Amino acid sequence: MHGQGMRDIRREAGLPPVNKTLNAAVLLRRSFCVLVLGLIGQAIGYGSSKTHPYQETFTSGPAFVRPVGNQTAAIGREAVFSCYVRNIGKYKVGWLRASDQTVLSLNTRIVTHNNRIAVSYEAGGCAGTSNGISMGSGNTGSIASGSSGSVPVIAAAVAVPVHGVIGSNQVIDEGVNCTWRLHIRHLKKADEGCYMCQINTSPMISELGCLSILVPPDIVYGDETSKDLSVSEGENVTLNCQATGTPKPRVSWRREDGQHILIRNSTSFSSSYSGKSYNFQKVEIYNESKLHFYRVDRQQMGVYMCIATNDVPPTVSKRVALEVNFAPTVQVRSQLLGAPLGTRVQLDCSIEAHPNTINFWERNRTEMLVDGPKYEIHEERSGYQVVIALVIKKFTEQDVGTYVCIASNILGKAEGTSRLYKINLTDDVSIIGGLAEAARGSRSSSNTRPSSLFFISLGAISLFSHGLCSLR
Repeated sequence: MHGQGMRDIRREAGLPPVNKTLNAAVLLRRSFCVLVLGLIGQAIGYGSSKTHPYQETFTSGPAFVRPVGNQTAAIGREAVFSCYVRNIGKYKVGWLRASDQTVLSLNTRIVTHNNRIAVSYEAGGCAGTSNGISMGSGNTGSIASGSSGSVPVIAAAVAVPVHGVIGSNQVIDEGVNCTWRLHIRHLKKADEGCYMCQINTSPMISELGCLSILVPPDIVYGDETSKDLSVSEGENVTLNCQATGTPKPRVSWRREDGQHILIRNSTSFSSSYSGKSYNFQKVEIYNESKLHFYRVDRQQMGVYMCIATNDVPPTVSKRVALEVNFAPTVQVRSQLLGAPLGTRVQLDCSIEAHPNTINFWERNRTEMLVDGPKYEIHEERSGYQVVIALVIKKFTEQDVGTYVCIASNILGKAEGTSRLYKINLTDDVSIIGGLAEAARGSRSSSNTRPSSLFFISLGAISLFSHGLCSLR
């Protein structure tokens, strides 16, 4: 009755029976659990399906351990590119020239006809063999070259730096299975460019390394570089020197004789012979490819060295001779000289000219003097300057007169005049600067000598007397 009563009460209140309400709640909870577990299962399954293939790809195929790296080497040297590979398996490694896709090698076999190309490998426990290449148990390798069909064995326990090569990736990594190296010997400028290490997977994978070639300087001959020049004094002149090389060479100028280069500070012209200020700046080295001379002066004549360098040996140079042509100029040391009879007298004459001049002495404009018993004539030349000396071995009455120093070249003629007269003295004298002075080794037995003032006065008196005589 109690159970029936409860059911009646629930029915009157509009509530469902107790057993039906409990079954629905249980079903709702079970459905929710199934739905959640299904979603979790799908998430786990999705993650497993994505993770497993990625891990398989990462661990199963070949891979590069590090970049090939770039190289810089001087022309004529050797460059070496290194390709570090793990898990090579059944695949093959090849080297190509990137610019035109020319195949250079396949594994250790050279396929190019360039006998300067060679390949080598080092085995450090490769995952297998490829194309019958023996990997060996130790740190040994083989090298193949385009110049020979033989395959010599080389030691490869330690990577030896290549002389003349600057770059990376020259040290063996212990974790690397195999190392393939591309050798380019006797480098030429045409070898510059990029090279590719390629593995024939699908899709293909590769690493790139680029080669820069250092080229020593070379002077460009022809119109771009000056040849020997011959110009007139006062002209504007430019010495030009052009050079090629990698990196770009630095060009400088020096004088071959070690003297300073004279650079005019302004374009105003003053001849070096005028004795005025020359407005020159002196430099030991002129660091430009073009050396300018504004209104060139005779002092700037000489041999100049063009020097080109870019820190890649050897340094090169070229000689350029600059000739400055001008008419002769003449200066005698003294225009009036007096000397006692029987003494040795020397007359000096300074000449500047280019081209070289014909130089000689005349007496009284009637007689050309030459070397002999009576006279000595000698020249001292330094560049465009000449000193010509006339020595009268023993001065006599007949030697009194006018002496003319004459210089002549294709640009003109110049002369300088000295007048020689007799001094009546008992002592031997020599002539210095046009003044009479007591000579060393005098024949006078007296221990005293007249002072130089006495001889100056004596010379003045002699000149005064000659003047009076000429007035009469």
